[in-house]
Parts: sequence; structure tokens; C-alpha cells
Amino acid sequence: MSIVLPLAEPAPRSSAGELERLGKRLRHQVGQAIADFGMIEDGDKVMVCLSGGKDSYTMLDVLLQLQRKAPVKFELVAVNLDQKQPGFPEHVLPEYLRSIGVPHHIIEQDTYSVVTRVVPEGKTLCSLCSRMRRGSLYTWAAENGITKIALGHHRDDLVATFFLNLFFHAKVSGMPPKLLSDDGRHVVIRPLAYAAEADIARYAQLKAFPIIPCNLCGSQENLQRKQVQRMMAEWERETPGRIETIARALGDIRPSQLADPKLFDFLGLRPTQPDS
Repeated sequence: MSIVLPLAEPAPRSSAGELERLGKRLRHQVGQAIADFGMIEDGDKVMVCLSGGKDSYTMLDVLLQLQRKAPVKFELVAVNLDQKQPGFPEHVLPEYLRSIGVPHHIIEQDTYSVVTRVVPEGKTLCSLCSRMRRGSLYTWAAENGITKIALGHHRDDLVATFFLNLFFHAKVSGMPPKLLSDDGRHVVIRPLAYAAEADIARYAQLKAFPIIPCNLCGSQENLQRKQVQRMMAEWERETPGRIETIARALGDIRPSQLADPKLFDFLGLRPTQPDS
């Protein structure tokens, strides 16, 4: 049964400075990501996908702050997919969104029953669950004039996905900050692409967001992603700053230093002839 974490007490005065510093850092990082990848343009209608977790709450909060000062005009619509998990507190998100005056919509679709019925016991649920969620969100976006779909994946998610693909799928690829959906109809953006998970977690705690834990895929301990996350956590403990270094490397790809003949003309590589 899902449990809603109670609202934390407001941040004490001693934490106010920390909240201000974190907020400034996150606004800068999100603003930089938006600028670097052209995530949001004048006239956009952005669907902010909310799960009830720390990442999506933080993403919405920071985007609302940037919206008030942005040189371009854009709309934000918060959307949650109620997957009908038993015990899911369906009142939490609508009450929160009403309290801060954000336009929102709740999509109700029983993907939970489908996933738990189709996936054999003991197998991971993420792949099917993710595809069904994506289909529901894309459909609503197409029907409601959405131009950008914002997801709450952060820097650490991008790095973890890179290693998942490297270790388990033998390919060098990751989770891009901006992408076009397979059918070419939707642009997906990840405004938190430069933000560290630890900063997001602390910010969410200080802001006292009403967190709704996931007890479907999030409770499965045998996920490959969790193996990678444990590895990354150990690296960060041993060498602080290593994840940030890897994240920066994902933005500095050099095809001539790898081994993919589709990306670099190795066959045509010849020494430079000296002038005669």
C-alpha cells in the first residue's frame, strides 16, 4: 500500500540560506540546460509530467520561478498519470497543485493491473510500465496542443543510463536532454539534465513537497539501474566529483577517438601529404 510522506516542517531560519543557495543553483542549471538545448521557446505549451516524487516537484517549482522572469512567454500545465495502484493517494497532487495555482490535469488509466498481470512474478516491471505511461502522456499531449513534454530526469539519471547501455546493452548511448519521439510528433525535454540528485533531494526536503513514494517499480531491488546507482554512489564516496566529470564527458564526444566507422571515416583516413 502506498504511503504518503507527511509534509515536513517549514525550513527553520538556519536553513533559509541553504534553500536560497540551492534554489539559485538549480535555477541557473535549469536555465543553462534550457538555453544550451533550446528546450523552451516563445509560445510553447509545456506539459510538466508529475509523478509525486522529488524530481518532478522540483522541476515544476524551478520552471515556475523561471517562467516569471523568462524573456519568452510559455505556458506550464502539470499532468499526472494516475495508474490506479492500490492505495495511491489520488488527492495529494490535485490539492497541492490547486494550492499553488498551477493549471493541471489528472489522466486516469489502470496501467497497474495490466503490468502486474502481464509481467511474470519476479521480473522487472519498468519496461512495460514505462511504455504504457509514455503512450498515455503522448496521447494527452497530442490532444491538448502540447509543444514540449518535460520529464524530471536529472544529471545522475543521464549518467546511470549511459552505464546501463554500456554494461548491459553493449552500446554507447544515453538519455539526451532533448529528443524527438519515435513517431516524430513530440519533443521531450529534461530541464534537470545539469542538476545533481543530491541537490534535488535536499531542495525537496527544504521545500516540504508532499512526496508520494512509488511502490511498483521503485520497490524492486534487482533492477540493473539500482546496481549501477550503487556503483556510482561508491565512486562518488571514493572520489567526490566523479559523477559531474562523467556528466561533462557526455557533452564532449569525440568520434575519431572511438571505434564506430559510421560516425568517423576510418577507411578514408590518410596521412597529410607534405607540400612539394
